[in-house]
Amino acid sequence: MLSFIGGTGPEGLGLAARLAMAGEEVVIGSRSRDRALEAAARVREMAPKARVQGAENLEAALSGDVVFLTVPFEAQVPVLNLLRGALEGKILVDVINAIAYKDGVYTAIRVEEGSAAERAQKIAPGALVVSAFKNMSSERLLDIGRRIECDVLVCSDHEGPKRRVMALAEEIEGVRALDGGRLGNSRYLEDITVLLLDLNRRFKAQSCIRIVGL
Repeated sequence: MLSFIGGTGPEGLGLAARLAMAGEEVVIGSRSRDRALEAAARVREMAPKARVQGAENLEAALSGDVVFLTVPFEAQVPVLNLLRGALEGKILVDVINAIAYKDGVYTAIRVEEGSAAERAQKIAPGALVVSAFKNMSSERLLDIGRRIECDVLVCSDHEGPKRRVMALAEEIEGVRALDGGRLGNSRYLEDITVLLLDLNRRFKAQSCIRIVGL
C-alpha cells in the first residue's frame, strides 16, 4: 500500500490519483480525518475504480510500505518528528521542495543538510529516504485526462528503495524514471524546480523536464 502524508494538497492528491489509476492501493493522510476522507472521495471521482481510503497521518504512515511525504516545506520537521517511529524501515519518498514564494518571486531556501530530502533522512534515520517527483507540476498531475510526458529523477543512498520508486514512477503513463544518483543530488533537483516554477508563472505553463541523450 502507498501512503501519502499531507495528501490532501494538490501534489499529494495528484500523485495519489495517478498511482491509484495505475492499480496501486493508496491511503491519503491528513491531520484531519475528515479532510483525508474528502480527499479520498475526490480521488474516487477522478478514478472510479481506485482503491483509496483516508486516514490521519500517523495511521496512514503505519499502513503503507511506501510513504510519500507531500506536506509543505515548513511542515516537514514537525510532521517527521511525529511520524519518525512509524517510518522505521520503510521507504520514505520525499517530494518536498525547499522553496519560498514572496512578491511574485520563487527562491530556493538554503537547508543546512543540503536539501529537504537530506533533512528528512537526518530527522528519520531509520527510514529509507528516496527523493523523487520534485519537478512535476501539481496542476498537470491533477489533470487526470492529460498524459504526462516527463522524466522523474530519483535520488537515494538506498539502491533497492530507489529502484522500487523508479518502478512506481513509470506506472504513470508517459513518465520515464531516471537514476539520479545519491541522495545529495536532490539539492540540484530542488533548485531546478525554482526555475520551472518561474517559467510556469511567466509563460502560464505547466513545464517539466526531459533528459535527452540517455
